[in-house]
Amino acid sequence: MFVVATAGHVDHGKSSLVRALTGRDPDRYAEEKRRGLTIDLGYAWTDLPDVGTVAFVDVPGHERFVPTMLAGVGPVPVAVFVVAADGGWMPQSAEHLAALDALGVRHGVLAVTRADLADPAPAREQALEHLRTSSLGEVPAVACSVVTGAGLTEFRTVLADVLRAVPRPDPAAPVRFWVDRSFSVTGAGTVVTGTLPAGTIAVGDELRLGERTVHVRGVQSLERPVERVEGVARVALNLRGVDRRDVRRGDALLTPGRHVLTDVVDVRAPAATSGDLPAELVVHVGSASVPARVRPLGADLVRVQLRERLPLVVGDRVLLRDPARHEVLGAGAVLDVDPPALRRRGAARARAAELADVTGPDPASELRRRRLVRGARLREMGVGLPGAPVVGDWYADPAFWAERARRLRDVVTGFAAANPLQAGPSLEQVRRALELPDLDLVTALVRDPLRVRDGRVVERTDDLPPAVERAVAAVLADLARDPFVAPDVERLRDLRLGRSELAAAVRAGRLERVADGIVLAPGFADRAVEALRAAPQPFSMSEARRALGTSRRVAVPLLEALDARGRTVREADDRRRLVGR
Repeated sequence: MFVVATAGHVDHGKSSLVRALTGRDPDRYAEEKRRGLTIDLGYAWTDLPDVGTVAFVDVPGHERFVPTMLAGVGPVPVAVFVVAADGGWMPQSAEHLAALDALGVRHGVLAVTRADLADPAPAREQALEHLRTSSLGEVPAVACSVVTGAGLTEFRTVLADVLRAVPRPDPAAPVRFWVDRSFSVTGAGTVVTGTLPAGTIAVGDELRLGERTVHVRGVQSLERPVERVEGVARVALNLRGVDRRDVRRGDALLTPGRHVLTDVVDVRAPAATSGDLPAELVVHVGSASVPARVRPLGADLVRVQLRERLPLVVGDRVLLRDPARHEVLGAGAVLDVDPPALRRRGAARARAAELADVTGPDPASELRRRRLVRGARLREMGVGLPGAPVVGDWYADPAFWAERARRLRDVVTGFAAANPLQAGPSLEQVRRALELPDLDLVTALVRDPLRVRDGRVVERTDDLPPAVERAVAAVLADLARDPFVAPDVERLRDLRLGRSELAAAVRAGRLERVADGIVLAPGFADRAVEALRAAPQPFSMSEARRALGTSRRVAVPLLEALDARGRTVREADDRRRLVGR
């Protein structure tokens, strides 16, 4: 399906042209028929040879209904611009064109209507001159009359040619369905309509509406029930889980977990260079119309504070309109949907410099600004994934990642100097020192000669000096006979194992430190738990000493180490029990 929006001045024949092309009346309300003008969005459709179904969104042309016009045009990629031969270019012609230009609509046809009432050539040339300066550029033009039927066949042919050149949207894209109408149907409940620009909606789907989840009970396209529909399409959805009064024009139904709801965005707005942007204006995007405040950042950059949150992505085009002057001021390109707060003096100027070269959703530049971000967050913001993650779903700017790797070496070296008897800093200590949000990122940064052992980052020192190696081997032989009889001061002195030698043995993983001056063989905690299973639960210190076959000098710090590791729990009477027993 193709979806086409009309545009043009009031009473220039937009609805009449749609009626002549489709055989359907797009005006839905009695007041519209009585007054002879469109006051809300109308819809009609037809089939064109070699193209398929074409649905028309007929928008009001009166100045008072420009916000309604924008709601209809916002999600639509193709426009039929209508100018009457006997009326020519008019004020709302200019405002509608400014809106199309701001929204970046690039595909269209000029229809010069009422060709039976006046020579269409002057109106045609005048309109084409205006159109070619907009995003539409050079468009085909057809003079026609709905009264005589002249030019209607040619118009269908020309429109079909234009539609064949329109890029097809991605059916796998996340859904962002802007609601343009909401009502209740007896026996069915809440129904919403809108234009689906991309993605797919099927019966049974779950969608997000703000903070709530709604279910798609039924799908209609062009008044026919269907199981699923792909964009671009005019769609009606029967929803379960929401009252009609809780959904309105400008709301959006979204694929869960794929969009950012934001009320602050940084925008490149060329109109800002003229200094003509008021502090308060209205932002139009999709079918939404939201009041906003604007803060200049510098050059053509502004920060927009929306009165309500919208599901925006980087690269979105938003239309800026001054309701006081009834004027479309221009378009803005969204550069950041999750910008940093501006708290310090000069922050706005620094932010402008940071965004100076940003033109759209560029993964590399986004990563340079954010330094570290999850891929899911990038997808929510409408930014592609920049290569491979550093770990899991985390992506890091290469320069930032290299700097954190250098700092990791410094953290480990500094910790070893300050704590010679400990193997190395814990992963959590490193995470805090490097200001990283996830322990997995610390592990991913570890490179030879560093390694992770027992939850700590240590320097690889597998090769001990021969004399130290022989002394450690003697200690391990002692511990093989009596696993919990740690060598005392005399034994360590005889073996020439001082503080630095013990620290080296611990860093190499040959021994484990229980407390200052007390070392045991690696894995002592598991062996101690097995030995304590023979003790009554809970057990006293004396019962633990007997089960372990050791002295109080070793038993006290050993049990405290087990407490710290969550292997034992100390009761109120100073007795302990194994966790899980």
